[in-house]
Amino acid sequence: PHIRTMAPNTEKEFTLDEVAKHDKQDDCWLIIGNDNTGGPKVFDVTSYLDDHPGGAEVMLDVSGKDADEFFEDIGHSNDAREELKKYQIGVLKLSEEEKAKRKAAAEEAAAKAAGGSTNMIMIIILIVAIALGYYKTQMA
Repeated sequence: PHIRTMAPNTEKEFTLDEVAKHDKQDDCWLIIGNDNTGGPKVFDVTSYLDDHPGGAEVMLDVSGKDADEFFEDIGHSNDAREELKKYQIGVLKLSEEEKAKRKAAAEEAAAKAAGGSTNMIMIIILIVAIALGYYKTQMA
């Protein structure tokens, strides 16, 4: 006999346009996920809004949109990530153009992160050089 489970169809595909229609308090979907986390997934978090520790408003601000960057920037715990899985209703269907855009954005973000540390090193070297120059002029 076929046993029906409560688990949603997590492989159903949704487009960005479909997700964008679900941007209200009584119908709130989010896209969370990237290439490092198994790809973009679609979550219906409507029933979770009132239980979200950070408040409903932060989720409503990104409802119907790709909320991955916000989700990752907050630094959610493993427990939060496990809780999120309960609300997955599918995956984001991306065209080749959208995949290329996402890849370029991810590479740009990685380059900025790497570039930021390089700039900081240059600033430190510059400060040390100025301090050393000042020190030498004071000792002369």
